Amino acid sequence: MLNANRLVGTHDVLFVTLDTLRHDVAVDLCAGGRTPNLSAVLPAGGWEKRHTPGSFTFAAHAAFFAGFLPTPALPGKHPRLFALRFPGSETTAEGTALFDAPDLVAGFRGQGYHTLCIGGVGFFNKLTPLGNVLPALFDESHWSPELGVTAPRSTENQVNLALRRVAELLPSRRVFLFVNVSAIHQPNRFYLNDAAHDTIGSHAAALEYVDGELGRLFAGLRKRGPWLAVICSDHGTAYGEDGYTGHRLAHSVVWDVPYAEFLLQPEPGK
Repeated sequence: MLNANRLVGTHDVLFVTLDTLRHDVAVDLCAGGRTPNLSAVLPAGGWEKRHTPGSFTFAAHAAFFAGFLPTPALPGKHPRLFALRFPGSETTAEGTALFDAPDLVAGFRGQGYHTLCIGGVGFFNKLTPLGNVLPALFDESHWSPELGVTAPRSTENQVNLALRRVAELLPSRRVFLFVNVSAIHQPNRFYLNDAAHDTIGSHAAALEYVDGELGRLFAGLRKRGPWLAVICSDHGTAYGEDGYTGHRLAHSVVWDVPYAEFLLQPEPGK
């Protein structure tokens, strides 16, 4: 685990959730060289297998913003990267960034960060009271149909918006940038030629598309300075395994998620 306690305040923070991405698909594509931009920033061991705290988007993100990122898929107590102070916590450690706040977004705000949300799936669309709950945590939040699950170029649009807004902020102002990538969530069949239905193949093709756009995001953010980055899935999804389809259910393809934390270093001479 990175020492977030030392990094918060000196580094901008990037938190990306690859909505609905399965662990097995992420690992297979990385091993096959199909996600070169992610492979270039992942730690030496590649994607870490973790368990999500929620089987669908809202539940998982509510836990994330409460300081409970996906848990290492191993027995034992595991220290957390970020945490909110509460009595009896057994998973805070010296390297944990600990906040006296009701949620992580407020915690970063209290440390002087501008908090910026680039929404993706429906729980970030701000079209209903429920769709406003998570975006309302942030100083600034964005959503439009062009960023959502039905837009084939959604990740391109999300990256363009994120880079533009970060560039417009003062270099001296720390940023907590959250991006909920929507492209992997169903429907994803338009990323696979002639696919009539969503399949694990179109799921993988969507990740390849996302990887191409994340390369631009990483390159653009490096121009600003150093970043502490966390990238993970919020949950997986089933494509017929043991008769299951979708998520919000208890199956390993839903609960097992890919996770990575790393530093994005600035360009040479920055």
